[in-house]
Amino acid sequence: MSTATPALMTVEELDALPDDDGIDRELIRGELRERPMTRRNRFHTVVEANTAFHLKHWQRQAGQQGAVASGEVGCIMRRDPDTSFGIDVAYFSQDVVEQQSDDTQMFEGAPVLAVEVLSPLDKHVDGEKVREYLDCGVSVVWVIDPDFRTVQVHRRGDPPEMFNQTMLLSGGSDLPGFEVPVAELFE
Repeated sequence: MSTATPALMTVEELDALPDDDGIDRELIRGELRERPMTRRNRFHTVVEANTAFHLKHWQRQAGQQGAVASGEVGCIMRRDPDTSFGIDVAYFSQDVVEQQSDDTQMFEGAPVLAVEVLSPLDKHVDGEKVREYLDCGVSVVWVIDPDFRTVQVHRRGDPPEMFNQTMLLSGGSDLPGFEVPVAELFE
């Protein structure tokens, strides 16, 4: 009995697939992951906007270079085999920003911060996705749950931390000087 290994896909092959068929697609180490596209609601979009706002405010106040991006930020995390995600909110270092060209359609390189906001039908972000973020060089991953008003923080080598709406979320050494009351992400 032969067990065929599925062919690995590239980002370019992923981009050639239809994007209007209601399927959300990502690549993890060249393997295609598909699931029905989830509908965003006003809670998701408000949290996404507030998170991007607070990160941009921190970036300006702290004099940090780089870029804050939001809205399913296309990101090629690694090549050969390719990993590519659409990230709700991301902060990219100046080094990654400088590597982009005028022809770049997606950010190529891992962000410092990747933020996933749970959508109405999401109960959690797949652990494989969080591990892949960290394995690809993302320093910190925030998983924000609008229903429970919590932020779960993941860093490589550390146990996850949970912050609720009564707490202050700090960026630590990854985002020096960043602080926001968690409740403000949900206003």
